[in-house]
Amino acid sequence: MQALVVHAFKPYKDHSVETVDAPALKPGHVRIAVEVAGVNFPDILMVEGKYQMKPPFPFIPGAEAAGVITELSDDVPHLKVGDRVGVMAQTGAFATEIVAPKEVVWPCRDMPFDIAAGLALVYGTSYHALKQRAQLQPGETVLVLGAAGGVGLAAVELAKAMGATVIAAASTDEKLTVCKQHGADHTINYTTEDLKSRAKELSGGKGVDVVYDPVGDKFAEPAFRAMGWMGRYLVIGFAAGDIPKLPLNLPLLKSADIRGVFWGTWTMRDPKGHMENMGELFAMYGAGRIKPRVSGHYPLEKFADAFDELTSRRAMGKVILTMR
Repeated sequence: MQALVVHAFKPYKDHSVETVDAPALKPGHVRIAVEVAGVNFPDILMVEGKYQMKPPFPFIPGAEAAGVITELSDDVPHLKVGDRVGVMAQTGAFATEIVAPKEVVWPCRDMPFDIAAGLALVYGTSYHALKQRAQLQPGETVLVLGAAGGVGLAAVELAKAMGATVIAAASTDEKLTVCKQHGADHTINYTTEDLKSRAKELSGGKGVDVVYDPVGDKFAEPAFRAMGWMGRYLVIGFAAGDIPKLPLNLPLLKSADIRGVFWGTWTMRDPKGHMENMGELFAMYGAGRIKPRVSGHYPLEKFADAFDELTSRRAMGKVILTMR
């Protein structure tokens, strides 16, 4: 099979696609012919050794995929050969085949493969962030940074579906147009506008209730300052580069919370809550309340170009690798 294989941590452009043996089928596992895989920022961090989890070498990165079951062990009665499925694993998705535990494989039926491969992580992360961590209530105001990216655009759609007023912040007018198409009530171009003052203005002067921040860096402090009394600041990631250092007098003065969001670990600690969330997300998709957007498709051998789309912050939605 063909796979992106990591033999040592190094810049992503120094890795390559190789021909390797397909993994053996194990009890409780399913073999899937991968059609597409979703690319996420943590994948890039992982191949460079900058992520919290460091798999043993060699490993195949990639957490999300979708395809068709070609083989399964006898102890997987709820699936069958030929089923169209999505898979959410820690590694292994950037390959033409993946063998995954039955617990992380789910039928995607008529859902397009690129949607199935791009829904679980970004929408799962954003829904957990807004539902469990922010405890978002209808009528509240949410400021989403990096709002045209994968998790950002998911947060825009979900916050709107949950009854919030959504302020989308991004770096270009083109990105903000996409955000408006996906439900944003207001937009801020933080390249040309002052993030703090504009967010306060759009929230009627009281400040926003929730900040959803997958960007970090220089945007974190003005976004925090734009929060109102008892606001909740969600730490999603640091796509802009540096991890920010916030003055701790700010949460004191606003009686505000800084709440970390580590979706992957939460899914393992609360599998029942995770399954409830995923069921609600599939219901939203079926009802047309969320409409995942694919930013670009790249063949597996062009993985570096796909990674470039994320690191350069050009992505507007989900970036997908195609295997066939």
